[in-house]
Amino acid sequence: MSFGDPNNPYGQQQQGGQPGYGYPQQAPQGVPQQGYGYPQAPPVQGGYGFPGAPTEMPGGVKAARVMLYVIVGLQVIGAIIFALAAAAVNAARNDETLKEDVQFQQLADYSGAALWGIVAFAVLWGVFAVVLAAKFGKGGNGLRITTIVFGVITAILGIYPFIIFGLVHTVLAILIIVFVAKADGGAWFNRQRAQY
Repeated sequence: MSFGDPNNPYGQQQQGGQPGYGYPQQAPQGVPQQGYGYPQAPPVQGGYGFPGAPTEMPGGVKAARVMLYVIVGLQVIGAIIFALAAAAVNAARNDETLKEDVQFQQLADYSGAALWGIVAFAVLWGVFAVVLAAKFGKGGNGLRITTIVFGVITAILGIYPFIIFGLVHTVLAILIIVFVAKADGGAWFNRQRAQY
């Protein structure tokens, strides 16, 4: 019986004997076998053991987090200013010399309760910004959407009614929206996380 050319890797294999050209030989026991070609590489690992996940927070997301902390600082400053104004209005309300002052009367038109309400709102808005910034490391897509909504509301409040004090807020809020809404921000907030 003829088996054709023994050097043809596409020909019929010989029964028994040594393997022909192009056929692998058996590795000795205890030695792992590898396939043809290049040695096998270890599997590619992304962040937290998931392939393709970002391992480090993108620069834009880090910048948005820093801007949230800057907004917190501005909220504290604003709360202090409005608290001092509320205390001054309450203390000077009964002063006879200030009843003729037109600028004071315009300020006094806001009741002490309204000024204290603005102080409370500024503090609560600052606390909300701290919570958002603190969760950037582990937060998901819900945090991303909440941060975008926070940025939109902050930008609107920066335009009206706090235009003088709110211009910096408006610029920071717009930058936060842009950085969080970008593709790398989406990849960061949509990444898979290890379940512990």
